[in-house]
Amino acid sequence: MNAAQQQEVDSLAHLEERITKAVELVASLRSEKSALESQVASAVAERDAIRQELDELRSERKHVRTRIEKLLGQMELLSST
Repeated sequence: MNAAQQQEVDSLAHLEERITKAVELVASLRSEKSALESQVASAVAERDAIRQELDELRSERKHVRTRIEKLLGQMELLSST
């Protein structure tokens, strides 16, 4: 095998190595993307649950405030008589 042929074989081997690394990188990135998408979905679900809980707590607070105001009004009536 002459020097030109050897250089072509070396170039081909180098190209094959680079392609193999690129394929491995793409596979790794796809796996990472999938894991990140799963984490995002989980975070969105958690955020939605927290928002719902916050809405419920705000509603409960409003209800409690209304009841307290009503009780304070009744106490004022008692103290004015």
